Amino acid sequence: MTEYTTVSIPKELAERVDETIEGTSFTSTSDLVRFLLRSIVIQHQRSGKLTESEFEEIAEQLRGLGYLE
Repeated sequence: MTEYTTVSIPKELAERVDETIEGTSFTSTSDLVRFLLRSIVIQHQRSGKLTESEFEEIAEQLRGLGYLE
């Protein structure tokens, strides 16, 4: 059985995410967060190390998608 933990984000961001995922395969904010975190972790594991510039590139992509301010 998979155990879960809670991650808190501002309500305003959660509302923006809910609007953003409408019409996508993501059914909840949690689905999107799991996808994004899994993607970052996989990229890190492949390269052996996530550099600051790689992290900034990911953050910039998320900003462009409206997930980060």
